[in-house]
Amino acid sequence: MSKTDLAVADGLVVGIYYTLTIDNEVVDSNRKGGKPLVYLAGTNSIVAGLEKALVGKVKNDHVEVSISPEEGYGEHNEAAVETVPRSAFPENAPIEVGSRFIASDEAGNQIPTLVTAVDGDDITVDHNHPLAGQTLNFDITIAGVREATEEEQQHGHVHGPGGHEH
Repeated sequence: MSKTDLAVADGLVVGIYYTLTIDNEVVDSNRKGGKPLVYLAGTNSIVAGLEKALVGKVKNDHVEVSISPEEGYGEHNEAAVETVPRSAFPENAPIEVGSRFIASDEAGNQIPTLVTAVDGDDITVDHNHPLAGQTLNFDITIAGVREATEEEQQHGHVHGPGGHEH
């Protein structure tokens, strides 16, 4: 580590290459020809346990970490599973087990939803994150750490190479 290497800390932009496994099966990875996942540290842009594990790391550091559900996507919450009428879905929407929709709560927040059962007009949906209740195993390489621009700090997220990208 040279004196000019920035270490991962709140307010800095961090790029990572990662492989995520659950029960020894690869769930996601950006290592083969992918670009680094880039996030603004300290903004809850990645799961809490992973963010904690990366603090203090510098470019080219390698980190292997297991993240418990509590510090990942949470425990599976049975209260987030409900039965709703078919009329709650867009007309003519193909509704079958495995279908995914975006629902909205009273405040307008988007909630990813998975159809888990269909019984006539009764549709059982699960609003849990698909990885809720899972232990997440990450294999990470720090691709880089840099100062955030003033605009990125103000907006609370990273902007693309050309500037502002929402």
